[in-house]
Amino acid sequence: MTTDATSRAIIHLDMDCFYAAIEVRDRPALRGKPVGVGGARDRRGVLTTCNYEARKFGVHSAMPTFMALQRCPNLIVLPTRFDVYRREAAVVREILHRFSPLVEPLSLDEAYLDVTAHPGAPGPLAQVIRDLIFQKTKLTSSAGIGPNKLIAKIASAMRKPNGQLEVAAAEVPGFMQDLPVREIWGIGEKTERRLEELGVKTCGELQRFSRPDLVDLFGKFGSELFDLCRGIDDRPVEPDRPRKSLSTEETFPSDLETLEQCEERLAELYQELMADLAQKETSRRVNKIFVKLKFADFSRTTAERAGLEPSLAGFRALLTEAFARTGKKVRLIGVGVRFAETPAAELQMALL
Repeated sequence: MTTDATSRAIIHLDMDCFYAAIEVRDRPALRGKPVGVGGARDRRGVLTTCNYEARKFGVHSAMPTFMALQRCPNLIVLPTRFDVYRREAAVVREILHRFSPLVEPLSLDEAYLDVTAHPGAPGPLAQVIRDLIFQKTKLTSSAGIGPNKLIAKIASAMRKPNGQLEVAAAEVPGFMQDLPVREIWGIGEKTERRLEELGVKTCGELQRFSRPDLVDLFGKFGSELFDLCRGIDDRPVEPDRPRKSLSTEETFPSDLETLEQCEERLAELYQELMADLAQKETSRRVNKIFVKLKFADFSRTTAERAGLEPSLAGFRALLTEAFARTGKKVRLIGVGVRFAETPAAELQMALL
């Protein structure tokens, strides 16, 4: 497979513990203390995120709040304030667009930039961007710079918090050699275990397998693995554009066995979806909502309803419907909305 990676310069920008960092910034008395944002301690809920002081105790995002408090009894759990997070994300987004029109948001706190056409060197450029973000928001960020999305994203994670790492195209083979396979997108806990059974823990070890071998082992994903373990990723940075739908999903470290467990995760996914909806698609009319489940055996089902505004109650009803179809353990939940056609598009269809 060929790639023009040597001519591309991609930055992956990731805000550090974004929601928790905002709460600590706005409440200076919390500085240095373990802070989590998400479900309250007096009801079933999960953390949306937490700061690094909390992570020292083994607390992490998507962890049930009661479990987080067991690990860190002094954890300060605050409710989400998505209106504030959206406002700060808009400030960050405006800064990114100063340097490139090719900005692809992944969430409120994360985005790719293609700065190939910018006259400045990408490493110093990333530092300038991070400095501007801090000047405007008093929030730190991390950046990865590479010849493609895969390398840039992995690099940013290696320098969190408040750092950056640049991997040049010529350095990619060496960079990938000892990289744990779990760092490749799409490899979850089960795939990692299967690779370990094959004696594979690093990308270099995975490179010993041919493309046909990997396709036999993992189907279509095996062909992608052949490229990804070599640091090859030709996906373009795609700016915001009108879309037919908007969704968010999560694959869980351990399969969810009961509807109640699924409902706990649903509440957080709903909050994330509504935040993305408010940030990205403020003028679009929703004409359908849906819930997608992927089960432990990789089968999947989707429940959807037209004519409903997005609400937690509506998504819960769809979750109940989808879960009841099989009763199997759930490895992934997705929630989303589909948008109505624009008036121009509707007129076009009527004339056909």
